[in-house]
Amino acid sequence: MRRRWFLSLVAALSALLLPAAPAAADAADCTGSGVERFGPASLTGAITGATVHEGRAYVVTRGQTPPRIAAYDLATRKVVAQHDIPDGPAAGAPEGAYGVAVSGGKVYFGTYPVPDLYRYDPATGKVEHLYSFGAKGGYVWSLAAAPDGKLYAGTYPDGKVWEYDPATRAVRGFGNLSGGVPERYVRSLDVDGTNIYAGLLDSKKLVAVNRSTGAVKQLVTADTGFAAVSVGRTRVRAAAGNALYDLRTDGTDVRKVDVGASVDSIGLAADYTAYLSSRPNGAVFEYRTGAAPAPLGTPKAQEETRALAVQDNTLVGFSGSGVVWTMDLTTQQTVTTSLLDAGLAPGAERPQSILLDADRGNVWVGGHFAITVHDRTAGTETNVWVPGEPKALVRRGDKVYAAMYPRGEIIELDLRDPAGVPPRSLGYLGHGQQRPWDMEYDPATDKLLVASAPLGTSFTGALSVVDPDTAGDIQVYPDVIRNQSLMSLSLGPGGIVYLGGDVRGGGGATPALTTASVAAFDLATRTVKWTVDPVADHETIQDIKVHNGVLYGVYKRTTSWFTLDLATRKVLAKGPLTTYGEIEVHQGKVFAATFDGAGAGFVHQLGPGLAAPQELARNLGNQWYTNPQLAFEPTGWKAWSLVGRDLARLRLDPACAPISP
Repeated sequence: MRRRWFLSLVAALSALLLPAAPAAADAADCTGSGVERFGPASLTGAITGATVHEGRAYVVTRGQTPPRIAAYDLATRKVVAQHDIPDGPAAGAPEGAYGVAVSGGKVYFGTYPVPDLYRYDPATGKVEHLYSFGAKGGYVWSLAAAPDGKLYAGTYPDGKVWEYDPATRAVRGFGNLSGGVPERYVRSLDVDGTNIYAGLLDSKKLVAVNRSTGAVKQLVTADTGFAAVSVGRTRVRAAAGNALYDLRTDGTDVRKVDVGASVDSIGLAADYTAYLSSRPNGAVFEYRTGAAPAPLGTPKAQEETRALAVQDNTLVGFSGSGVVWTMDLTTQQTVTTSLLDAGLAPGAERPQSILLDADRGNVWVGGHFAITVHDRTAGTETNVWVPGEPKALVRRGDKVYAAMYPRGEIIELDLRDPAGVPPRSLGYLGHGQQRPWDMEYDPATDKLLVASAPLGTSFTGALSVVDPDTAGDIQVYPDVIRNQSLMSLSLGPGGIVYLGGDVRGGGGATPALTTASVAAFDLATRTVKWTVDPVADHETIQDIKVHNGVLYGVYKRTTSWFTLDLATRKVLAKGPLTTYGEIEVHQGKVFAATFDGAGAGFVHQLGPGLAAPQELARNLGNQWYTNPQLAFEPTGWKAWSLVGRDLARLRLDPACAPISP
């Protein structure tokens, strides 16, 4: 009896002193649609092409659907007309136009990602589709009007020059321009009475094409592709990187001038003085043959210049973020005007990246030349200017870091006051690395890790290790997966970062390999420990993530998924997937956001322990500019993403039925 009493006392005391057993997990809340929408994720006034005619500037917006052509009065600094650009007959829809020219008082422009030619009549406001140069995925990169009114367009990916006659609507295509070398881009061109002067990107050539015979004459070969071409009375000026080539129209008297920065636009005065703009600094120079380029100032710092025009004694420039500026060429005084402030209607664009600041309830969405910070507590949005396209966003303490295209730059923004504290540059990756596709923060070393790819015909990607406290301290490891660029990375335990490769590199040449690799890179020794090819004849690993000793991967092009045991380096499972996207690990489960050819938009759970992906969401649309992404809240199963072009909060509870807007 005493023993039974003693045991009862021990049990009672134990109940008081020991921690309670964990409660059973809450039942899944699967009520409602599981989708909350909050309006456009990223609003923009960015522009692509521009031109000036009779006191007005004509600009084409970038990324909006439909895009707009707008007329801007240079005297009043107001947008006086804007019109939607209608969809053409080919599959796909226009999102902007780089090539803009005037002929016969009408404004012509060539669009992307469907390479179509349009005409705008300023007198009537009519926008008319004229011709399709190719299928969806193409660009009209350049457009110029000849003295007789005919128009010439340079296109991608066929690398051709096309002639369009406004009087007869006849179209003529010119043949191979690069002498048999593969070429995709006629990136720039200009025309006079005799020739078309075309700047090629992949083959790095400047050529003259006789307008009558179609005969092609190679004028110059440069170290990089030609981004801008301008022809005067007797001389051609063409820009390739930091070099300006100044030569006679017959190809003689070639002079190579170092501008000191990459020239992106050339404007010509009546006396044939050339005005040059450069990136990434946004500086402007005056240039005359035989003299060094003279700096005039920086009207819009850290910007790309879409076009330059000289009106009397005024230089007019157009910045990619949607700014028109004028410079008095006598005093160098500059006036800048935001097109949005001047009356241009903003439009929803396709976002680049997303980041959740859960502490403040803010969602950061990367667009073109801007990041939109959505304050979900106040219900407000703040637009933060950035120098390009933020392909990846990561957080470190009270800072956000953005990996920028096309400059290959890493910038720092203040999480607490993103609009009030200007972006700080940590420097450029260099080594030809202009596409930083993926970035993670390593808390053990307090460094940023960046996976990147080149442009053009190069295959060489790189892993970069960036010190966020010391601007310019960037250690770059090119060709870390030999003959492959890098699309993704994932930091694993023990200071090992795993890298996902792409055999196509910049995409301008036939790949040397057929299968993309995964590599393990030791951050302590800065060496590759091993490399493996998970699935044969799969060219591009879009994204990877490591979780509990398993690497999860998603392929692009041959759209599928796989899992790899990191201990044995053997593939555990593989199979088809809707298409490609990015992977996130949350609460012990692995998710992939993807889209399909019809633009349906999906989220799947990939693991752990699944033989096939489990669908969690569908019909989200295909409106990411880069890849579908997720930003999970720290607790629960809610993630921020897109539905169409709207910012959305999704319930992605694996215990619930799939959601659909």
